[in-house]
Amino acid sequence: MPRTPLELFDVDHLLTEEEVAMRDTVRSFLEAKVRPHLADWYESATIPVRELAPALGELGVLGMHLEGYGCAGTSATAYGLACLELEAADSGLRSLVSVQGSLAMFAIRRWGSEEQRETWLPRMAAGEAIGCFGLTEPDFGSDPAGMRTRAVRDGDGWVLDGTKMWITNGSVADIAVVWAQTEEGIRGFVVPTDTPGFSAPEIKKKMSLRASVTSELVLEGVRLPAAAAFPEVRGLTGPLSCLNEARFGIVFGALGAARDCLDTALAYAGQRDIFDRPLSSYQLTQAKLADMSLELGKGMLLALHLGRLKDAGALRPEQVSLGKLNSVREAIAIARECRTILGAAGITLEYPVMRHANNLESVLTYEGTSEVHQLVIGRALTGEAAFR
Repeated sequence: MPRTPLELFDVDHLLTEEEVAMRDTVRSFLEAKVRPHLADWYESATIPVRELAPALGELGVLGMHLEGYGCAGTSATAYGLACLELEAADSGLRSLVSVQGSLAMFAIRRWGSEEQRETWLPRMAAGEAIGCFGLTEPDFGSDPAGMRTRAVRDGDGWVLDGTKMWITNGSVADIAVVWAQTEEGIRGFVVPTDTPGFSAPEIKKKMSLRASVTSELVLEGVRLPAAAAFPEVRGLTGPLSCLNEARFGIVFGALGAARDCLDTALAYAGQRDIFDRPLSSYQLTQAKLADMSLELGKGMLLALHLGRLKDAGALRPEQVSLGKLNSVREAIAIARECRTILGAAGITLEYPVMRHANNLESVLTYEGTSEVHQLVIGRALTGEAAFR
């Protein structure tokens, strides 16, 4: 009897009933409400964020792993499984949820004042308010410490000037978490996007993450009250803690894209006749499917292990790097190999494989490039930092 790759690994045996229920609920929602539209959204480079956000809030996935303020408070593993299902639909959709919950909401929950939490988190959890996260700059991606955006004290408040780049949700956000240089070091600010001097032009002509809003943030003399600043955190501790949250979701999410590609290739190979036999009956095809299934299953076992460590409060940043590096590297290889099984049909939007492959090119880069994660792992192994 044919089995899917993750059935072959008996992955469900490692999950709790609650985790399976959460995964299946998210999968059912996506099948009914999202998947029928993905090819059109990707082709037109649009996504109805304002319509999707309340539905995702009702589903309970926005900030789902956070405690209180309208958040579901699920386990980290349950959140990872939700990310897997979201990215099995499209990386852009997982990015929307990840930026909302693991970057903007996590930053406010972890580092914000009680006033900031009460003002924004319930609305963001419900999808009534959309957030973005401004750290990366045009010349400072892997080296955020060099950022040029500055916040200067002005009386009782602050004035922000600078530019951020490659910001998911930026053009549709109600609130931006912006990190800036100050005389006290790097600090975070909660910036309502209707503040004078703030603009967020959308980045067009993308070949990847087309079903996602990607923007530039421009801050020109943006005046904020003192209460807009995160009260305690200084330096890169704040933004890097948020990036670790987002990277954890990618550990699972990228595997979702790989699973969708592999499921598609399996179905296609079983239906496509070549020389009067199913494509799936040929040794070369089975070798490809076996190798890809092995890598997907190994990646899933690592992701679940990291999820259990995170739930136990024992997950270290370099372990997140292990997961992110492995999941994305294997996912993009699986997507490319699956395209070969589909042949010419694989380049069309009738099938999701090329869409996933293109999206994964972005996932390979953001939340830390593969090279950065290799150096993080190298530092953990040798005790030597090779970043400079």
